[in-house]
Amino acid sequence: MAAFAAIKDRASNVFGGIGGFEKFQMPPQHGYDQMGGAGLGEGPTYVPADDGGGDSPVSFEEIERPPLRHIDKYVRAECPCIKTTRFTVALMTCLGFIISFGMRCNMGMAKLQFEHGEVKYNWTVAMESAVDSSFFWGYLVTQVPGGFLASMLPANRIFGTAIACSCFLNLLVPGAMMLHPTVVILVRVLQGLVEGVTYPACHGIWRFWAPPLERSRLATMAFSGSYAGVVIGMPMSGILTGWISWHAPFYFYGLMGLVWYCFWLWLSFEKPRQHPTITLKELKYIEKSLGESVQLPMPTMATTPWRAMATSMPVYAIIVANFCRSWNFYLLVLYQSAYLNHSFNFRIEETGILGALPHLLMTIIVPFGGMLADFLRKSGIMTTTNVRKLFNCGGFGLEGLFFLVVAHATSSTGAITALTIGVACSGFAISGYNVNHLDIAPRYASILMGVSNGIGTVAGLICPIAIDHLTRGQPKSCWSTVFTIAATVHLVGITFYGIFASGELQSWAEPTMEEQKAWDPMASGYEKETTFTDPSGAATMGGDPGGMDPSAQINSTKPAGYGAMSHVAGNPFASANFVSEEAVQPEAKDSYLHGNPAERSY
Repeated sequence: MAAFAAIKDRASNVFGGIGGFEKFQMPPQHGYDQMGGAGLGEGPTYVPADDGGGDSPVSFEEIERPPLRHIDKYVRAECPCIKTTRFTVALMTCLGFIISFGMRCNMGMAKLQFEHGEVKYNWTVAMESAVDSSFFWGYLVTQVPGGFLASMLPANRIFGTAIACSCFLNLLVPGAMMLHPTVVILVRVLQGLVEGVTYPACHGIWRFWAPPLERSRLATMAFSGSYAGVVIGMPMSGILTGWISWHAPFYFYGLMGLVWYCFWLWLSFEKPRQHPTITLKELKYIEKSLGESVQLPMPTMATTPWRAMATSMPVYAIIVANFCRSWNFYLLVLYQSAYLNHSFNFRIEETGILGALPHLLMTIIVPFGGMLADFLRKSGIMTTTNVRKLFNCGGFGLEGLFFLVVAHATSSTGAITALTIGVACSGFAISGYNVNHLDIAPRYASILMGVSNGIGTVAGLICPIAIDHLTRGQPKSCWSTVFTIAATVHLVGITFYGIFASGELQSWAEPTMEEQKAWDPMASGYEKETTFTDPSGAATMGGDPGGMDPSAQINSTKPAGYGAMSHVAGNPFASANFVSEEAVQPEAKDSYLHGNPAERSY
């Protein structure tokens, strides 16, 4: 007790002059506070005055840490090389996307092995196109439902379970190949169904974990796994296929995904407040930066403003950009190795390694672009709208330009160089359209991501069919047409996005009064209960711009009259500008102490 008193006195000396109160907290003994040992919650936890901003003495003092799980008693639920919990979540999300997109490279390498290896599958053009596009049939179906699913259930569980199920199905693909192409199509459709919820669920995760000014860097760090997955997946699939067999990549990624899922269950939580080892400082920073928006009820089919979304041009700008990006991304994932093999006669292992170079640079640029975008916004150099347009149009424009160089390249060195630079530059676009949902409608970000990614998936359906028909029978001469079409798609995308995109919160994304009342009845009628008067004496509700500024009246130093005050409707504590004086009591008429001396009676 003496030690506690000494610490309390020291805290009083340090914090006593701030607001006239001692600002310290003793949270309940939960989580690691139940455990002994240095640094694990021995004694009271004191919060410095600058820890989290100017909150009141009672704010955050009732935070109840969740109890430890059995594994947490031996190993902390954190990544030792990362200081903050939110970046641990971003890293694990990135690894999940690496596995998810790495699996999509397996089929392309297997098809090349079928062409040149001992195993032959005499598939028709229609059957081959069906196998290539079957994944996107299921992927398209669950995009919008995935957005609602991530709103109703914990988004982190949706994300992890989806990737785990897809990895399990990936283990079944080699066996399905030996049975019949129809079985392969069925398995890949199921893979698409479960993976269709991953992108909407990822936005659902960042709704609770990403502070507004860190959205770009956290989201791009997670999404960079999509491109790192191709970087690792292409050479890994090529090496495993060339050295072992075409079965090996499917088994490798299937097992790695199941191992990742075990770590995801350990390290991920739906909300910061549910994390047993997150620091109080980080928890306060995340929750205070997000404010009360995360307390609002999640949208449903009935409360989602579908009509406003359908007539919002910024929403269409995101959709068009997503479609254009999906076309060129799946072109590279599915056919880049075939392009290098057919045009320049590279071996399967070489196509995997060389094909990974563009995506390697892109993986580096994506998180760098996110940090640069956040810096431009934080420093006030550019508005959010201009940042999104600059990064999206600049990234797409440079990639389209270098695609034209690839279309007319005559040497392997020139083609690979142009392809590498172009794809790398497109990494900046991820800080444009891919995080734009969180800008214009954070409450509906997972739903918007489902809609835009669902329509973008249509490109994944059309692209394989179109390219299979273009390349069949003339595998060398057709690639110029393929990359010219890709450049044209990007030109359309940057034009539309540059005109109609926005980085501002849309009016239809604001919560309605009924939704506010559902979680805070006191807040719903606040504006209606505050009445001010303009100089002419007319009452204005909630500070109507046509009248006097409410803050000016509140801060006015004009002396108030003493005596009866005229009533202000709806607010008994607000005084009118013009106060009429009147006597507080009738004039005295008795003859004992009042009147002139001649009138007094003694």
